[in-house]
Amino acid sequence: MTDQVVKYGGHVVVAVSPDGPPIKTDQDVVDLIASHYYDEVEWFALPVERLDDAFFGLSSRIAGDIVQRFVMYGHQLAIVGDISHHLADSSNLRAFVDEANRGRQVWFLPDLTTLTERLSA
Repeated sequence: MTDQVVKYGGHVVVAVSPDGPPIKTDQDVVDLIASHYYDEVEWFALPVERLDDAFFGLSSRIAGDIVQRFVMYGHQLAIVGDISHHLADSSNLRAFVDEANRGRQVWFLPDLTTLTERLSA
């Protein structure tokens, strides 16, 4: 499966394929963004399957590096999928996700349907 560029609620979104290489570093983010340079993308919907478990251990700083790179290049990020097992293990991650979901730059959502609903609101 390949990434798909779609419109949700008038926003251009890249629905990133769950089958691609893992996103482990900020350079992986740069490569992903560059591959959609001409698509006029606002949002990247990144499936949790593409993220290494270390992303969810906030002490690794991987999450911060990855999120910062998307924001620095002017894109919003939706991390899509079930992260309940990660949330159960970390109160810090729960606080991070809650704070992110109140903003407009980074969201943690269960599925693409929820992203569509939020972007259409």
